[in-house]
Order: sequence, then C-alpha cells, then structure tokens
Amino acid sequence: MNILELSEQEIGRRQSLQALRDMGINPYPADEFPVNAWSDDIKAKFNENEKREVVVAGRLMGKRIMGKASFAELQDSKGRIQLYISRDDLCPGEDKDLYNKVFKKLLDIGDIVGVKGYVFRTQMGEISVHVEDIKLLSKSLKPLPIVKYKDGVAYDKFDDPEQRARQRYVDLIVNDGVKDTFLKRAVVLRTMRKFFDDRGYTEVETPILQNIPGGASAKPFITHFNALNIDMYMRIATELYLKRLIVGGFEGVYEIGKNFRNEGMDRFHNPEFTCLELYVSYKDYNWMMTFTEQLLETICTAVNGKPEVEYPDGKVISFKAPFRRLPILDAIKEKTGFDLDGKSEDEIRDIAVNKLKMEGIDETFGKGKLIDEIFGEFCEGTFIQPTFITDYPVEMSPLTKMHRSKPGLTERFELMVNGKELANAYSELNDPIDQEQRFVDQMKLADKGDDEAMIIDHDFLRALQYGMPPTSGIGIGIDRLVMLMTAKENIQEIMLFPQLKPEVKIPQSSIKEWAAIGVPENWAYVLRKAGFNLVADIRDQKAQGLQQKIGEINKKYKLGYDKPSLDEIDSWIKASTATVE
Repeated sequence: MNILELSEQEIGRRQSLQALRDMGINPYPADEFPVNAWSDDIKAKFNENEKREVVVAGRLMGKRIMGKASFAELQDSKGRIQLYISRDDLCPGEDKDLYNKVFKKLLDIGDIVGVKGYVFRTQMGEISVHVEDIKLLSKSLKPLPIVKYKDGVAYDKFDDPEQRARQRYVDLIVNDGVKDTFLKRAVVLRTMRKFFDDRGYTEVETPILQNIPGGASAKPFITHFNALNIDMYMRIATELYLKRLIVGGFEGVYEIGKNFRNEGMDRFHNPEFTCLELYVSYKDYNWMMTFTEQLLETICTAVNGKPEVEYPDGKVISFKAPFRRLPILDAIKEKTGFDLDGKSEDEIRDIAVNKLKMEGIDETFGKGKLIDEIFGEFCEGTFIQPTFITDYPVEMSPLTKMHRSKPGLTERFELMVNGKELANAYSELNDPIDQEQRFVDQMKLADKGDDEAMIIDHDFLRALQYGMPPTSGIGIGIDRLVMLMTAKENIQEIMLFPQLKPEVKIPQSSIKEWAAIGVPENWAYVLRKAGFNLVADIRDQKAQGLQQKIGEINKKYKLGYDKPSLDEIDSWIKASTATVE
C-alpha cells in the first residue's frame, strides 16, 4: 500500500510504529501475557486494606497527560478500568523513555496494552490500577471513532446502521451495550441446549449441501459440486434429515444450525439465518405447544431475569405460560370478517382480489398460498403477545398430519409474537402414501410457476415406508427469538455479521490508466491524494495550479519526488482531455 492512500492519522500511527521498532520494542510480541484480573473483578473485589497486585490487558480508550503523572482508560472483555501512570514509578531509573516517549507520544487510542500494578482508590474516589509496568501488545494502525461531547452534543458517533454491521469489530469496541446483546444471544442458545439435553434429546448435525432442497417452501441457493459434477442446494431446512433419524430409532433429536433461503433482505430477514429444529417421537402438536411455552418462559427468564421483555417504547411482551391458541381460519374471520372455511380456491381468490383488494395475486397462487397471503397481510402483524395460530388447511402444510377431527385441516401451529412468526410446528405426517401424494400436489404448484414449492424427496419417502412413529416437530428462528428476548427491532442488531450489499467504493482510475496519459506511478498517488481520483478530474486544471497542489503534498509528506515541469503537467492535462473525448 502506498502511504498516500492512508489518512493523516494512519500515517502518524505508522510513523509511531516505526519509532517503536527503532527503540527495539516489538509492537506485536508473540509471548504470553499472563492476565490474572479483569475490570469488573477489580472493582467488585476492591478492599481498602489490601494492596492487591494485578495483571490486566486491554485496549487504550483514553489518555490524559498531566506532566509527570497521567491517567488512561483501559477496556478489557469485561468493561473499563482507570489506569494511573506515574513517570517515576513506571521508570524508577534514569531512563524515562517508557513514559516520556512510549506512553506519552507513541501509544495511541486503540492500542492493546498489558499492565502490571496494584489496585487503589484515587482522591476522586475512582477505583484504579497504579501502573508499575506497561507493555505494548498490539499497535492499532486505524483510529477508532471515539465519541466526543461538547455542550451536550455528541460528535464522531459510530451509529450508521450499515457501517456498524459492516465493521462489527469497531461497533463492539466503541458502542456500549452491543456486546451485551451478543452475550444474551449466547444465553439463549445455552439455555435452549440445556433444556433439550436435560430431557434426553440428542443434538445432531445434518448436511448443509443437499441434493434436494426439502423440508420447507422456499427458494434455495444453488452451488456446484465439482467432484461429482452436479448442482447441489444449500439447505433451506433440516426437517427431512432429522425425521430420518426418528425413523432410525432416536427418541428426540435437535439441530441448531444455519439455513439458507435465496429471498429478500429486510429488517426481519437475512438469507443466511440460524434455526432450531426439534423432533420428538410419540408426541403431537398439542404436547409441543405446552413444551414450547415452557421453553420460551425458561429462556426469557434466563436472559432477562423474568418472563417478560420490556421494549424502549414501554411495550411489554410476556412469555409467561399459557399462550392464546387460535385456529387460522378463525383468526382470518376475526380480522377480516370473511369466513374461508369450506371455500374453494377460486372463491378465496375472488375474496382476496375483489373484496379485500389485495395486489399481486395471480393464477399461480394455490389455495394454501392464498390463505397464507391473506393471513400475512391482515392478521400476522396484529398478534403482539405470544399466540399459537393452529389448524392450517392441508394445502398450506405438505408435511403435516391431517387433523384428527377437522376435515381439510392439519395439526399444525405457528407461534406469533410481536407481529411475526417465531415458530412452526406439526404433528408430523408419517403416512408414506399420503406424503407422496402431498409431494405430487406440490409439484403441480411448481408447474404453475410457484418457485417455492417442494420437490419430491424419494429417499425420504423410502425412509417413511420403513415406518416413522407418531412424532411432533418444531422449527424456531433463533435470530428472531434473540430479537424478541433483547427487544431489538432489526435483525442486523442481533447478528454479528449479517449479509450486506457490496461496499460502495469511490471510483478511481487505475495506475495503468494514469500511466496511459504519461503520469508516473508515484505522481498518480499524489494526484489521488490531491483529490483527483479519475483521469478526467484533471482535464479542467491549469498546469501551474496543478503543479502547486501536488508540490504541496510532496513537501508535506517529505516524499522527495522530483517536481514535474509545467510542460509535463500540461501534457497530462491535454492527454486526459483527449481520453474523455
């Protein structure tokens, strides 16, 4: 990288880096630094009557130089602690360079350091570490966007949502509370695993690359398997593999892993997402509703200390069991006034288009998708408190057992919370003949143009023919669950690295393009530094003015380049004009 591609602060930090090396200090040492205390531990265990020696490490987040003594703020994995550095305590001998040069001049905000010292309370009452030795562990070459306040106004805040998600490492360093969200995510997963493990269910792993994208209605990502010379699919669900294991004799199996759906992105959806699927033999969807209530109440209490989540706007969502249970057709009737029970596909389409005035409905929509669209537009967003929507029509549920007492319906529920689906569960279909016909019906929808319809999985049908016990299964979106448990309204807030659009970069002419108009490589970087990113940018310049601009940069950065003549610069300008024309 050419030095002129760096900012002023980055150049200064690299100069400090070289100065440290010139002093014999390795800015990236390899040896272990034996940390024995953390910021929160130091504060919690402080004892006025005990001189506690500590070794701590972390990132410098502030320095206040005060002559022969200074204060600094160190941020470790647990929080922040103040450091007190006295020149004569740090450097008891005649050599004061560690304080005067290294600490005061060559260490920057963001550098990672290790310190040894003892804990004390300052005259202002702040628990601090009196530093007796300090060691640079990693030099930071990019400046952090540290928030500054003046007259109550914050400056340099790192709060742009896209930048925070793109540079999560910076977000975690400078924004309070971000790390806590992801620690809560870990609590969700840890609690969920313990809940299942304590009941004897087995965590398993199933293929991510699959021959057939099965187990859900969704558009898959396609990749190519070079060794076999076949196209394969990133899994959209784990369902069909997990049910094979129930056939094989597992009583209960679960998987927490990534699924991939080649669909849209918004504040509730990411194409790559984490999902939990659980299957338990000899159970039905009624048992699963009760089980789910217990699971979510347990998770919420583990995360928040109580079975409720409080939102910044004052809204409270309670996961205290039991939850409301409401059949889907009753929900639609309740919210729209139309009873779809017993209606044909054409009748439902007429209601959707002509009475409910829905847009985007066409002939490719089967009965199930029509009901799903109506529910999604008029009902889903209205259920804030946890509500089980039950008894879906068979057309919406190709993997679900027929309802034992309601013809045309299935034993399925979706859990709605805060206006969005959180979980989807069935009494699983285990009749192989019925299942095959459901797959055939799905393929008919695909022939009509539904690119989310399921493909027939013949191996899964073969597995069912060996006999699968009565089983209940559930899928829970982990990302959405974490959003609910942490009161976040955007999925990017709870995913460490969400999918983003490619980063937009400032267009620049290549060094080769500059060379084509006669500009040497070293002066091409100088021109860029002067703000001329494209060859075309210099076409309206005067040779003398351009010479002055690049000369100032040559002088400022002590580059020592031989100044180009006015004739040379004039030839660059003329060539750039010809290139544009």
